[in-house]
Amino acid sequence: MLNKSGAKSYQMDMCTGSILKKMLIFSLPLMASSMLQLLFNAADIIVVGRFAGDNALAAVGSNTALINLLTNFFMGLSIGANVLVARYFGAKNDKDLSETVHTAMMLSIYSGIILTVIGVLCAKQILIWMQTPEAVLGLATVYLRIYFLGMTATMIYNFGSAILRAVGDTKRPLYYLFAAGIVNVVLNLIFVIGFKLSVMGVAIATVISQCISAFLILKCMVHESGSIRLDLRNLGINKEKFIKIVQIGLPASLQGVIFSLSNVVIQSSVNSFGEITVAGNSAAANIEGFVYVAMNSLYQAAISFTGQNVGAGKYERVNRILYTAEACVIVVGLVLGNGALFFGKQLLSIYTENPDVIDAGMKRMNVIARTYALCGMMDVMVGSLRGLGYSVMPMIVSLIGACGLRLLWIFTFFRMEQFHTVTSLYLTYTWSWIITFSAHVICWIIVRRKLGRQWNS
Repeated sequence: MLNKSGAKSYQMDMCTGSILKKMLIFSLPLMASSMLQLLFNAADIIVVGRFAGDNALAAVGSNTALINLLTNFFMGLSIGANVLVARYFGAKNDKDLSETVHTAMMLSIYSGIILTVIGVLCAKQILIWMQTPEAVLGLATVYLRIYFLGMTATMIYNFGSAILRAVGDTKRPLYYLFAAGIVNVVLNLIFVIGFKLSVMGVAIATVISQCISAFLILKCMVHESGSIRLDLRNLGINKEKFIKIVQIGLPASLQGVIFSLSNVVIQSSVNSFGEITVAGNSAAANIEGFVYVAMNSLYQAAISFTGQNVGAGKYERVNRILYTAEACVIVVGLVLGNGALFFGKQLLSIYTENPDVIDAGMKRMNVIARTYALCGMMDVMVGSLRGLGYSVMPMIVSLIGACGLRLLWIFTFFRMEQFHTVTSLYLTYTWSWIITFSAHVICWIIVRRKLGRQWNS
């Protein structure tokens, strides 16, 4: 596709043509870029696990749930920006689109500053509350504080890429992450092997790579054509657009925080089994993360495709978008999840040579990787609801159906001797996915019928 100047356009019209073909064109680069983003953390874990020992591995890995908890609140707001941009783009409303872009990018800067302050000042105390083992507490605190120094860059990249996704551009974020990822891996090796900086080295490398990806996304948006072009002089908060972003994004933020909070509680329970289990859990979770982000690309597709088609008034395509996304996510989840399980020991050996850590990782993968498709199915339902403009409903369902059940299990049955095992802990994920997906299906049917009556009137 060419723009008015004759240059190649990366934008996509999601309102016409084959849904499956365009969804794959949209999702595959997003899968790849999400996996590259995970490599930032994976490179950290692999390098410290191989060259700095199991305590360093546990220190970096034990931070994952906490980082997600602190960042998911503001990342949810980027979903609000994504839905709003997609809707205005589909409706060809240039003025509102431009105002949304500038409001969202200003919001990303504020979000990053707030996260940096929280992460730097509160790191150690929060890790203590999470029952982080004493042997790794010091290293984990160092990693977390340095990591959050780069949080403004992380927010700029993620809000910017959310805006590009909304107009169908998933390729350029992939290119930028590839460049930043190469830098991250090289610097990891230099700082850890060459300068013996252990977790400090991988944290510094991660911050530098985050800054590179943020710079590239900003450069892209400043030189973009049309209404998504970013003019740094116009950065600011438009009250009307901010309220709309918050109306959609805040429930998504709260849902992300709630999910992460339940994961922090689960991580605290995992920590109680000792350093070996913590290290094995960290390595397995990192491997499973690649499966998750692959499925998450279909969730993002459901949001953007639904948002654009609702904005353009192409309501008859909404059902087919959901069915197509669900079919794709089932295939991706089953193939990648069970593939990761089949090669589990070989994959875990990349992170550590300790056979006890590998066995601990396999206990997690035998439960979670095997059933991960259920998580993807649940998320796609949420994506469709958010694309339709409903964000509070999936938040409430997730609060009750997923997080509530997990916390109920941990604070009741898990405390009983016969259920106090790490496998019992991991099974809370599977059952919460099944129940929450079923509840989301019911909600989607109710919403679709309600909107159908409005659209036909």
